[in-house]
Amino acid sequence: MVFEEKMIMNGEPDDVSHLFGYQEEEEEEEEEEDMVDPLETMRQKCEEAEHCVHTREQLEQCETRVGSRSATQEDCTEELFDFLHARDHCVAHKLFHSVK
Repeated sequence: MVFEEKMIMNGEPDDVSHLFGYQEEEEEEEEEEDMVDPLETMRQKCEEAEHCVHTREQLEQCETRVGSRSATQEDCTEELFDFLHARDHCVAHKLFHSVK
């Protein structure tokens, strides 16, 4: 063990495992597939549904209206909540059928 410590201290290669009888296990690099969140997939599909498209349009109209004014107290919270409610209502009916 003193020999190995001298090799490490003297700048010799760091791999001294062969001196101890250890064999390095070669790790196989496996390319992992990107996991797709089923919730995100369902949300995207539901945003294309008729009711969600309608509430999305209302939200965008509100954002345009509020953005065009310099001094307004109006915000689009109600429209945002309407859109999120419509989307999540659609997702709730579809998501658990795809979960294993």
